[in-house]
Amino acid sequence: MQHILDTFKVISFTHKTLPLELLGKLHLTSEEQTTLLGALKINFEFDELMFLSTCNRIELFINCNSEINKFRIKELCLFINSRLTNFEADELSEKAELFTDQDGVEHILKVASSLESMVIGEREIITQVRKAYDFCNMLGLTRDFLRLLVKQTIETAKEVYTKTDIAKNPVSIISLAYRQLRGLGIKNDARIVFVGSGETNTAMANYLQKHKFANFTVFNRTLENAHKLAKTLKGDAFGLSELEFYTKGFDVLVVCTASNTKVITKKIYDQLNLQETSRKIIIDLSLPSNVDECITEGSQKVSLIDINSLKEQADVNMQLRRNEITKCEQIIKAKSEQFLWLHKERRIELAFGEVPRQVKAIKDLALNEVFAKEISSLDHQSKEILDKVLAYVEKKYNAVAIKTAKNVLLNSKD
Repeated sequence: MQHILDTFKVISFTHKTLPLELLGKLHLTSEEQTTLLGALKINFEFDELMFLSTCNRIELFINCNSEINKFRIKELCLFINSRLTNFEADELSEKAELFTDQDGVEHILKVASSLESMVIGEREIITQVRKAYDFCNMLGLTRDFLRLLVKQTIETAKEVYTKTDIAKNPVSIISLAYRQLRGLGIKNDARIVFVGSGETNTAMANYLQKHKFANFTVFNRTLENAHKLAKTLKGDAFGLSELEFYTKGFDVLVVCTASNTKVITKKIYDQLNLQETSRKIIIDLSLPSNVDECITEGSQKVSLIDINSLKEQADVNMQLRRNEITKCEQIIKAKSEQFLWLHKERRIELAFGEVPRQVKAIKDLALNEVFAKEISSLDHQSKEILDKVLAYVEKKYNAVAIKTAKNVLLNSKD
């Protein structure tokens, strides 16, 4: 007998087994998904399909009767991206993870609960799963099974985030730096100067802007890149060579460049400080450090937030999150088993959806044709009583039939 969930499969391509550059070759924009996924579903004879794409994973959630193997996965990869080389398609198919049946259900619950994420406890994945389903549902790729599964998945992730500490204690360098900055009493009108406009400083700038900071100045070796970030921040942009001549002062100095030498020397710092007596904060996110140590040594007016201390705190917090994994897995296990019963009940509801209509049709046939002559001879009161009796029997029969079927299926092994 076919197991109740063995039509469900998950094909998972992730950062755990594949380089991100190769993984990116399976990424599809929303326009590409609109064009391609319907054809993929038809070509591979899938009953349902959901496509999830994030920065470090591509997942296909599939409901189908056909077997999924390495050869089939390779064909699927080439269908998604026909420009893949044979070697790339082989690597993708060999290193893809395949989950089936109850393992597939537990996998999607873990994914949405961030247990499979590069950063455990990051909440963004639950939104990504929901949006992936909504988009595929809009394209007509999903039906009742994935609808029920994603509903259970979102409920599970919410329970994991609220009943455990998996998402508490920040682990990103940016959020930890911001938290320390706030702890030093910085105000939203603070003058914030960025030295460097790379990925890290851009992320820090966006985070500060999100929290209502608005007074920004950007210095960068390449002026064009400084302008790009400054435009986003609605601030000023300068070349790095102009830093020592800057005369508008600062309250927070955020430094992160690719330089192997000290970019913020004592001389440059003193020039930027303009002999102001207010407290200054330096956030040094560079490796190696771009800030001369003598600037902060013995100073009561300068607070340093450096990358090494932030990394140490991030490691401590990540371990605290990992300590919660057992609790999360217990919730996921229970929710996975609950889904099995929910799915069984739903199958019964769908299977017995026709029963009430068929019973009503039989009743109408009996009243209007089979026993029409006999009923016509009854008086008005007798007809009313007969109608009530038949309506009662019809209602009770439908309820008993569905309840009996549920008990039989729910107590069965399959």
